[in-house]
Amino acid sequence: MNAIHRSLDAVWRIESAKIIAVLTRMLRDVGLAEEMAQEALVSALETWPEQGEPDKPAAWLMTAAKNRALDYLRHKKLEQDKEAELTYEIEGLLQDAAPDLERTLDDNIGDDLLRLVFISCHPVLPTEGRVALTLRLLGGLTTDEIARAFLVPEPTVAQRIVRAKRTLSAAQVPFEVPRGAELVERLSSVLQVVYLIYNEGYSASAGADWMRPALCEEALRLGRILAELVPQEPEVHGLVALMEIQSSRQRARTDAQGAPVLLLEQDRAKWDQLLIRRGLAALERAEKLGRSLGPYALQAAITACHARARKADETDWNRIAALYEELAQLAPSPVIELNRAVALSMAFDPATGLELADTLLDEPALRNYHLLPSVRGHLLFQLGRLGEARTEFERAAGLTQNERERALLLSRAAACASPPG
Repeated sequence: MNAIHRSLDAVWRIESAKIIAVLTRMLRDVGLAEEMAQEALVSALETWPEQGEPDKPAAWLMTAAKNRALDYLRHKKLEQDKEAELTYEIEGLLQDAAPDLERTLDDNIGDDLLRLVFISCHPVLPTEGRVALTLRLLGGLTTDEIARAFLVPEPTVAQRIVRAKRTLSAAQVPFEVPRGAELVERLSSVLQVVYLIYNEGYSASAGADWMRPALCEEALRLGRILAELVPQEPEVHGLVALMEIQSSRQRARTDAQGAPVLLLEQDRAKWDQLLIRRGLAALERAEKLGRSLGPYALQAAITACHARARKADETDWNRIAALYEELAQLAPSPVIELNRAVALSMAFDPATGLELADTLLDEPALRNYHLLPSVRGHLLFQLGRLGEARTEFERAAGLTQNERERALLLSRAAACASPPG
């Protein structure tokens, strides 16, 4: 991939959701909007290598996509013999599209991106379809990346996305943020979507980078907007708290060469104290609403334990283990159990953690999940079972598709040649 293609790929990752959101507002058809956004991308792939990368690549893509939408509307109106309406509507759309290509997308009441989230999470879709479609449209993720987030086969995700777009088109779902009871009904799915987008940004499932900060920023932005829309919902504040505190570590999570730095080895002086304070305040808002904490608020409480520890050895691992126990009871999953195994190893001893991790070996959802052998390798290493640890680290390296993570796991496998310090 040459430099222009790499640059275009990076711009598309950041801007595609905004482009699709704007086109959906214009066309009122999310499937058609994505199709025309993809046509703009193809045009850039054909044009930029010959003419050079434009000074404002994001604006170029937005304009190309809008022009395609406008052409479509012209043809559609002409086919319906409504030329008078055509002139009036096209002039309005051109006015919207042309003057300032760098302005934000918050130019109408509400937010186009948020509207797009709620369309993708409409009740006419099954839950799996809502989440997969929104990850595709809002996160710009490939079907392969979404499949890894869900731990399901890629063809399954592809089918969900195709069916979801067809269903939305057939139902003519309005491009708007729901209100009242309908908003509450769709909120759980929306939170799940925002959380998965954030996770893909926080620990990229594939590629050369350990993180995708733009995805984290977009998810956090959407979460903050949701917190303003539904201030009485504790889980919204819990999710915002979780993302704020996790984001506070961003500068400490990689070294000068971009290689991962694990949590207990991070320079905590690099943690963003403003984000920590914002996260703790959001967690306090969730707690003050007087209801039992949900899964996101419980995870935020776990991250808060790390944020409050000035040094790694001051971390309250007993509290973290207890919170994971509560989380496992509220929202049982093998991934939560794996995290609980790590917490138990820190609160008690590696053998206790390994005992729980070993019970997950036959879990179908974790069969190709690289973090299971990674965790087992870490615990085996601590127990001095170096040969077994090396095998687990190498297996984990073979399962991950993130280049930075693979290098880290292989270095840990190599370290098994000497005893733990």
